Amino acid sequence: MNVIPCLTWVRRGIAKSMPDKVQLSKEELRKIIEETKGAIDENEKEWSDVDSDDTSADEDTLEGATAPEPKSQKVKPQTLGKRKKREEVDEPEVEDGDVVKKYGLDDYDENDDEIVNPLHGIGKLAFYSSNDDDPYITLKDEDSDEEDFEIKPSDNLILTGRSQEDACLLEVSVFNEEYGNLYIHHDILLPSFPLAVEWLNYDPADGRTGNFVAVGTMLPSIDIWDLDLVDSLEPATTLQGKVKKKSAKKKGTVGGHADAVLDLSWNSILRTVLASASADSTVGLWDLSQGKIATSLRQHADKAQCVAWHPFEAQSLLSGSYDHTVKVYDCRSPVDGHKSWDLKGEVERVTWNHFSPFHFLASTDKGTVYCLDVRSDKPIYTLSAHTEAVTGLCLSNQVAGLLVTASSDKSIKIWDTHDSKPSLILEKDMKMNEIHCLESCPESPYTFAIGGQSELKVWDIRESASVKRHFQGRGKETVDTAAGKDTDRNTTHDAAAVAMETLNLGSTNTEQKKTKKKRKKTKKPK
Repeated sequence: MNVIPCLTWVRRGIAKSMPDKVQLSKEELRKIIEETKGAIDENEKEWSDVDSDDTSADEDTLEGATAPEPKSQKVKPQTLGKRKKREEVDEPEVEDGDVVKKYGLDDYDENDDEIVNPLHGIGKLAFYSSNDDDPYITLKDEDSDEEDFEIKPSDNLILTGRSQEDACLLEVSVFNEEYGNLYIHHDILLPSFPLAVEWLNYDPADGRTGNFVAVGTMLPSIDIWDLDLVDSLEPATTLQGKVKKKSAKKKGTVGGHADAVLDLSWNSILRTVLASASADSTVGLWDLSQGKIATSLRQHADKAQCVAWHPFEAQSLLSGSYDHTVKVYDCRSPVDGHKSWDLKGEVERVTWNHFSPFHFLASTDKGTVYCLDVRSDKPIYTLSAHTEAVTGLCLSNQVAGLLVTASSDKSIKIWDTHDSKPSLILEKDMKMNEIHCLESCPESPYTFAIGGQSELKVWDIRESASVKRHFQGRGKETVDTAAGKDTDRNTTHDAAAVAMETLNLGSTNTEQKKTKKKRKKTKKPK
């Protein structure tokens, strides 16, 4: 199996131009080399003991045995005549009985079962802690490697989770739109099958800005890796899950998730907050500054499949589940302040419409896309997009109404949803078998990354003449302008302050209820 189940983009100019490398000192390398040589020598000694034992066993077996008499060979007259003629020219004539001695046929098969040490001779090789110290390495071609290693300000990073037959990896690829270059810069070995990747610029160690990625896997924990550090063997930090026995009444735990982490969403307004959706049916709100879960939401009756923070409101969170529902939470009071919609099918993907902050989209395993309004109970429109599950759901970051969907039916479709009247512009088979994920480039409104069976593709949809012609002249519409139309919403700073106050409590839902009761009993001073 070779599959890419998840991916995300990193904006240009975020990554270090020359990422740091994990390097061992010469003393540490020399110590490792000495230990390795000692282990090899010991291994060779063990193999030599095995060889000596096998030799003695063979001698005991063969002792007293006599070689069988060679049978006389019957040769046709014409063949014998030709052989004698050839022997007179090449070599002296040999008796039939001497053939066995001449060609050593007695011991021809003697060493067939001999055990060969695969490490024989390796211990005598010369080891050096640096290539500069090795006299046999004379060619130093480092310019091309350094050029590929450097990340330019015009480069995007694409982070992809990949599962192969023998390993699970996080691949960090470099994409340059100007030259159309795409190559793997480095990769990170993961402990389990990757299910979600989310970029964040918060350093859990000291709270500074940085270049990090949170990875959700089949394990209940969440690993956060430093993308500016190459050859790292362990994450910068791990948000620990907590395994507990299954219970019919309660699912999940305040101490962390109890099952696989299916999706992640980082709050770009309140940088210390990370949301996670889990197969234990809970949605977790993590306080990155403390490295622990602050609140566990248990409103879903089945696996929580996806989560997404609102682009302008730090307290508004969207989630979708296998229980056929999508929910919007007000994290100031997540127990009482949430709303739910029932859909026909398991929810695969959710995303906010950043051009219309009251609206969001949700897709299902039935191939349907719903457009919903947080102020209404009924969908604005329902779109039968694909014949199978819609695994990719993405809006252009600059062109209003440009919607791209991907499906396990192997196709990608481009839609124009202007005025809430969706129309199909293009359908294309990407030749990738099942498609598992789809994301839009942050700087380019027409460039999308696609992950499928064993392959990552970056596609500029303007390659299609129909797409280019249809959206030409639509122009770049800023997100701030669309958000500014809703004057009755809380400001970003107020929402961030409220969310900070809520999450810093680190309280459970029960504790929140107790706090509310205390506030009701407390009288205001006159």
